[in-house]
Amino acid sequence: MGKESLKETIKDILLEEKLIRAMLHTIQGVGSGRLRQLIARFGSALNALQQIEGSQELQDEHWLQQIVQKSKEIHPADILESLHDHGIKLVIPEEEGYPDLLRQLTDVPPLLYYKGTLPVGQEALAIVGARKATPYGRAAAESLAKEVAGQGIIVVSGLARGIDTAAHRGALAGRGITWAVMGCGLKHMYPPENQKLAEEIMAKGGALWSEFAPGMPPEPQLFPARNRLISGMSRGVVVVEAALKSGALITVDFALEQGREVFAVPGPIFSQMSKGPNHLIRQGAKLVEGFEDVCTEIPSFAGAGHMTNPSADRDTVSADIGKQEDQRGISCEQQQILNQLSDIPTHIDQITMNSEVPPEQIPLALLELQLAGRIEQLPGQFYVLAYKC
Repeated sequence: MGKESLKETIKDILLEEKLIRAMLHTIQGVGSGRLRQLIARFGSALNALQQIEGSQELQDEHWLQQIVQKSKEIHPADILESLHDHGIKLVIPEEEGYPDLLRQLTDVPPLLYYKGTLPVGQEALAIVGARKATPYGRAAAESLAKEVAGQGIIVVSGLARGIDTAAHRGALAGRGITWAVMGCGLKHMYPPENQKLAEEIMAKGGALWSEFAPGMPPEPQLFPARNRLISGMSRGVVVVEAALKSGALITVDFALEQGREVFAVPGPIFSQMSKGPNHLIRQGAKLVEGFEDVCTEIPSFAGAGHMTNPSADRDTVSADIGKQEDQRGISCEQQQILNQLSDIPTHIDQITMNSEVPPEQIPLALLELQLAGRIEQLPGQFYVLAYKC
C-alpha cells in the first residue's frame, strides 16, 4: 500500500470513529464521561460497537444495550449529513487540529464539535468575567484582549454577556483570532443577541466550540463543564470582573487543577464586581494591567507571534473608558458633567454639588448624555462614563 493510499485509509477510519462517537452522543445519558469510559474499555468507539453487537453478555448492561439499539436507528451517514447542514465539524484527540493543551487533561473530551477554522500550534489565553460587567470591566477586557490578539495569541472566552463579549470583540479589534466555548450544542446560540458576534468570530478565522451534542439546549448544569474547556484550552486565565461566587471563579478552580496560570485585573474597591479579582490577587494571582504582565508568567507568549495590527497602540484602561473621538454636539453644561464622571459611580447629588450647572438643568443634561450614549445610569441615581464594547 502506497503512502497516499495509507493516508486515505487512516482518514476513513478516523471519520468512521468520529461519526460513531457522535452517534453515541445522541443517546441520553452518554456524555463525554461515559464516552471516555467506553473508549478506555474497548480501545475505540468503533471497537466498542463491534464487540457489543457481537456479545449478548455485554448487552446485558442496559446502557450498552442502548448503544446497539441506537446503531440500528441511526446510520453514520445521517449524522454526517445533519452536521453538514448546520456547518458543524468534528475533531477528536487522535487527529491534528484538536487543541493541544486539552490532550493533557485527565478528563480529555473524546469528541469536540466546532464551527469555523482550527489554527494549529497557536498559543491561547482565556479572558473571563462577570455577565453584569461595569463600563470599567468591559473596557479592561477589550483593551487586554486587543493587545493579546495583536501578539498572535488566541483569546478564549465563553461568548456570554459582559466580559466575555468584550473579550471577543477586543480580539477582533486587534485583528486576531478568538475562540468561543459554548455551554450548549452548536445548533443553539446563547445568548441569542450574540449571533452576529459569533458569525464575525468565524469569519475572522476563529471558532465556536462545544463538547455537547449539537441539539443540547443551554442549561445551567452545562456551564461548569464549559468553563473547564475554557481553561483547559489556554495557558492561563485572566479574570477581569467577578463576584465572589461566580462562574469565572469556577473557571479559576479548573485552571488551578489543570496547572494553568491565573491572573486578575484589579478593580475599584467600591464595585461588587471587583470582589472576585481583588480576592484572587490577595490569594496570589498575578495582577494584570497589560500583556507584559502575562508574559512575565508565561514566557512562551513573548515569542508567540507579532502585532497583527501595527497601528494599535497600548491604551490605558482609563483612556478607553468613555473615550469619544467626536466632541461636537456637547454643550458646556454637559461637558462640565462629563468632566466629573469616570468608571467610579458618582451620585447625582455629588454632580450637583460640584457643578456650576444650575441644579434644575442637571436631570435634563444627564438624560441627554444618556441618550447620546456618553454616560450610563446605575441603580440609586449613580452615573458612570459609558463604554460600549
